[in-house]
Amino acid sequence: MTRVTTLRQVESLVSEAAERLGKIDVAARRNYVSALLLLKRCSDVFDESRSRVHARELARTGDAAEAAEAAADPDEYTDVIFVPPESSWPRLLGVTNMVGPALNGALQGLEKYNPDLANVLSHIDFNRDTGGARLRDAMLTDLIRLFNDVSLRNADLEFPELIGDAYERLLAMFAGSAGAKSGDMYTPSPIVRLMVQLAEPAPDQTLYDPCAGSGGMLIESRRYVADHHPGKSLHLALAGQELAPLQWVSARLNLLFHGIRDADVKLGDTLSDPQHVDGGGLRRFDRILSNPEFSKGYDAKAVEAKGYGRFTYGTGVKDGDLMFVQHMVASLAGGGLAVTVMPHGVLFRSGREEVIRRGLLADDVIEAIVGLGEGLFSGTGIPACLVLLRAPGGKPAERRGRILIVNADREYRPGRARNHLGEEHIEKISAVCREWREVAGFSRIVTVGDVLADDANLNIRRWVDNSPPAEPQDVSAHLYGGVPVPEVDALRPAFAAFGLDAGDFFVPLDEGYVDVPADGPAGTAARIEELAAGAAAELSDRCGAWWNECGSALLEVRDLGAVTVKRHLVTSFGGALASQRVMDEFTLTGLAAQWWIDHLEEVQALAAGGPRRVVESWAAAVRAKFQARSGRGGRGPAASSREAREQPLAIALIPGPLEKARVAEAAFAELDAQVKALSEEEETATPAAERRRLTKARTAARKLRDQAERELPARFADAVGGVTDKDAEEIVLAVLGADLVSRFDARVADALRLLVARYRSIVDKYEVSLEELEQDRWQAAERLTGFLTKLDYPRRVKRRMPEKPAL
Repeated sequence: MTRVTTLRQVESLVSEAAERLGKIDVAARRNYVSALLLLKRCSDVFDESRSRVHARELARTGDAAEAAEAAADPDEYTDVIFVPPESSWPRLLGVTNMVGPALNGALQGLEKYNPDLANVLSHIDFNRDTGGARLRDAMLTDLIRLFNDVSLRNADLEFPELIGDAYERLLAMFAGSAGAKSGDMYTPSPIVRLMVQLAEPAPDQTLYDPCAGSGGMLIESRRYVADHHPGKSLHLALAGQELAPLQWVSARLNLLFHGIRDADVKLGDTLSDPQHVDGGGLRRFDRILSNPEFSKGYDAKAVEAKGYGRFTYGTGVKDGDLMFVQHMVASLAGGGLAVTVMPHGVLFRSGREEVIRRGLLADDVIEAIVGLGEGLFSGTGIPACLVLLRAPGGKPAERRGRILIVNADREYRPGRARNHLGEEHIEKISAVCREWREVAGFSRIVTVGDVLADDANLNIRRWVDNSPPAEPQDVSAHLYGGVPVPEVDALRPAFAAFGLDAGDFFVPLDEGYVDVPADGPAGTAARIEELAAGAAAELSDRCGAWWNECGSALLEVRDLGAVTVKRHLVTSFGGALASQRVMDEFTLTGLAAQWWIDHLEEVQALAAGGPRRVVESWAAAVRAKFQARSGRGGRGPAASSREAREQPLAIALIPGPLEKARVAEAAFAELDAQVKALSEEEETATPAAERRRLTKARTAARKLRDQAERELPARFADAVGGVTDKDAEEIVLAVLGADLVSRFDARVADALRLLVARYRSIVDKYEVSLEELEQDRWQAAERLTGFLTKLDYPRRVKRRMPEKPAL
């Protein structure tokens, strides 16, 4: 099999490059790494194109000099970045002195010959004084050599979008390390995907982001159109504006790495100097997506000077949040839709903000509001919301005079640094908004009139309260014992999902109350788990059967397109398991959607080169781990070896050698433990001969272990080389199917644990009644009295002391 450059390799490359740059500020490091990635990528792609041009002209003319002249002509390269000699990677590899100026010259060369890069790369300066010192030649030379280790030619990439995906992850990495100011750099990709799904951009539309940041909204919108309307992605015209120069550079490079060279992204302050104007007014767009920096101040006089009739609902507010909202409304074409991130304060703050909000409501431009959970954005823990806006009169007729309010502040997966919006949450929010659907405790449709009558207050919890109901407390049960039957009835649906009757795990006590069976709470809980295991296994079998029937559709992604295959798999998965009651519809389909997103790299590789490309990519990951193990004289970190042996591809291809290595490692570990135990005992406790025998046996076991370890890379390489196309199909389907079934099983196991926890909770709540406590207290008092009597300390009869006479 051929070797490919994988996404993980490129991610590792840019991550190591950023780390080598040390403590240089985030924006500078980001752009230095971006520039090196750009130079290497452009040079590699240009070399591919130049070889084709040269071969074509040589075949046409038979003249080597004429072919060389054509290959050096910039006009021959309309679909790739033209790379002049001063910008070529081989030339940069040979530079050892004045490396910074050489890199700057290479960037200038790209700008000179490629008009769409004009004034973009000049913002990156490798001679910049960073923290009192310039970048040393040795550091820059090392970085150039580091990038030289990875081929970025199109022919070698795991899938075409790889460089763009790697760059987005670079931006995410820097956003995570940039502290409190990183929120205006990067919007997490799940939030972007949700916003694009709500906007549903289509071919022949225009899309605009007035706060473009790193360009993620524009890129995801183009990707959405490419997925849903194959071959028509270029029919979505992109525009944007960004205030910060270095951020603007990141946006332009991000677009370029994704193959987007026609986006009209300008530099400047959108509020005080909007760049997208036609004559005396703003340009109008069909879709607007944006995440303005929260509560950012603005120059009121400059904004007023270039108002363009944008701020008809009011001015004079301290922060720019509602100024951006007004700008977006004014920039919408008739029937257009804007989706923007906003802090919750814009929904309820009083004063001038209330005046603006009343104007927006009166003109019926607010279509929906989605409250998001806390901690979803880099650099800020405060919750935010999405506001969906229409131009005046632009709402669909059936939605006029009404607003959909969605309280999704509980829809997230907790994380250490920040929380994450999962695909199940995206699926739920987008489905509810698309279907304009009311879900109890989640979404509600309210009238504009009701909101205006309530002080124009759009506070989400005011309209959709998703607070959990108070824990029921039965006073009689607390006083006299037993578990109330209504609380048992509340458990019945969860028990029924596993084919159980909640009543079977209680015994009658008296009217309206039941008790725990004789085996007690712990025994009964264990019995619940044992009886539910059969239902869980049956559900797992159903999931596996669905995959065996439908999973092969994954192999058709190359012909049918990713969206078609994803829709088929997610829909059929939900249909096949719809009758189960362990998960609701959104959790079930969201599980499949999350699996798809987590394996998007494999999906893209399937689309680019079929199952063999996926196996090649997995093989590259295993080889990298084996190489880490075999580095430095054959002894490397044990963790890397374990990771290599635990890879599904290694398990599938070399089960025998892996088992041999496992047995050898276990034998050595046992002997090593015995020898170490000897060192902790007295010298005379074990005969010297026995000590020598064990030590010698340990040495032999270590050799066998090391030999088995050393054989693994070669055995794996041989096995990979023997993989046929049919083998590759079977391996890919087996590995990806097993992962989906494993995720499903984990959700079922979580539901079972929750069921047992709920059972134990109500049992424990009423386990000890007041009556029992009083009985225990009386018995304890009796025991204490008896004990004191035996010690000849009987209780005294207290007599009232005579009162002292008054003075």
